[in-house]
Amino acid sequence: MKLARAIHFDESDTRVYHSPARTGEWCISGGFEFSNWSEADLTGKARQAFANGWLGIETFGRVTFVAVTQAEEAEVAALTQALAQHFVDLYGAPGLDVALPVAREEIAHMADLCEDHASNTLLTVLRELTEAGVRETYSVIESQEAGIEQFAIHGSLEE
Repeated sequence: MKLARAIHFDESDTRVYHSPARTGEWCISGGFEFSNWSEADLTGKARQAFANGWLGIETFGRVTFVAVTQAEEAEVAALTQALAQHFVDLYGAPGLDVALPVAREEIAHMADLCEDHASNTLLTVLRELTEAGVRETYSVIESQEAGIEQFAIHGSLEE
């Protein structure tokens, strides 16, 4: 199964999010966090998290870019468990038995977003508040192939 990991090109996420995700941690959309938000909630760093942030499943921080990569079955199981526990701890789910199916759905949604993309493809998310609730759209930045000639040094070993 393919999922996505947080990736940073610079330190900007540490300045624009209250809690930035750690480089390399597995991420999901995390749009559920904003399900009860209104325009009044969209200020400062919270607005940035709403507008463009993926949710890391280790720190539960936000990141702007994620990269598609292969996830092993054991990793997916651990991520699902961690997310379900987060639903219990932070959102008051009555227990893991209730939270696990929802966590599985969130992980499956992310897998669906990633499945048709090659490894190292970058994804971004854009959210907006609509009359019907939170609307998410996704952008894809395909990885570029680099030829060996871009890195090779041409010359001679002879003097």
